[in-house]
Amino acid sequence: MEWFRGDSLGYGSFSTVSEARPTRDCSSKYPPLMAVKSCSACDTSLLENEKEVLSQLGSCPQIVQCLGDGHSVEKNERFYNLLLEYAAGGSLARRLKKCGGSMRESEVKAYTRSILKGLRHIHARGFVHCDLKLDNILVCEDGEAKIADFGLSKRAGEEIGRMEVRGTPLYMSPESVNDNQYEAPCDLWALGCAVLEMVTGKPAWNVKTGANMFNLLIRIGVGEELPVVPQDLSDQGKDFLSKCFVKDPSQRWTAEMLLDHPFVSLDQEPAINKDNTVTLKVDDGELMMSSSPRGPFDFPDWVSSTQSSSPNSELWSDNLGFESSSPFDSSSLAYSPSPADRIRELVSDLCCDWTDSASWVTVR
Repeated sequence: MEWFRGDSLGYGSFSTVSEARPTRDCSSKYPPLMAVKSCSACDTSLLENEKEVLSQLGSCPQIVQCLGDGHSVEKNERFYNLLLEYAAGGSLARRLKKCGGSMRESEVKAYTRSILKGLRHIHARGFVHCDLKLDNILVCEDGEAKIADFGLSKRAGEEIGRMEVRGTPLYMSPESVNDNQYEAPCDLWALGCAVLEMVTGKPAWNVKTGANMFNLLIRIGVGEELPVVPQDLSDQGKDFLSKCFVKDPSQRWTAEMLLDHPFVSLDQEPAINKDNTVTLKVDDGELMMSSSPRGPFDFPDWVSSTQSSSPNSELWSDNLGFESSSPFDSSSLAYSPSPADRIRELVSDLCCDWTDSASWVTVR
């Protein structure tokens, strides 16, 4: 595939993202506008992992689709590029700022349902996102929210090194802090943090800039404290978050379970039946109605049935194949620290850079 690089959209710790347009020869096979994530060819592990995960996940309306990958040479430097579906609405973090700091609960419900559908697909295919947050949820032109940025994702059950940390501290679950566990429940804890942030316009944990990260990790992992849920949130919203913010991951609700929660189930799409009637879910049952009226005198009766409930624009040519591996040293798991020791390791110089991992900063 051949394409042109367009305007810069943003950048992260290890890569940049720009607009991309296919050449005239490829315009009939690819969308007229795409996004391309690029990194140095000497450090491609995150983008190659994202490409591999997306290829394994397959098609899902709530997940940003990969359109190809390849290498390019720019100013005598070699780059690896990942072509992705373009999201005209930007990230949910950006949308939250445009909304003035908080969203209407009806919007939060709709976005949350889309995210849950994406998580259900990810977990059913045997993967964990590991870095779910508003920066990594994109909004397309039709308003559909889609999960993006799978650079830190892993297979469910795949063990990682003891000193390896994934995700963003403010979204980390207790088991990730204490035991270095990154399985499906950690994505649902992060979802709770994202929902709370959409509602309040603030992170789930009240942490000032430059605050001691050790104290935050103590609050998340060792203490009994949970994120504070605002009182003006609906009872359904409060109950939904209570199913996400459960310290024991085995007791935390799954994406499948949360999709049936009243907080989001009211936003289900109408079901079209064989007799051309439409079924809509309501609070205490189902509402049955016939097909749309064709004129002002063609309104049928409604029947209720209750049931229990970077760069210059240049031309690049891509190679759409690659090989990657994820070596794992099992000897690194020989030592299992206590929660307190684990937290001390996380904040030590031997661990990682606690800057926001793979986040995107809007530049225009």
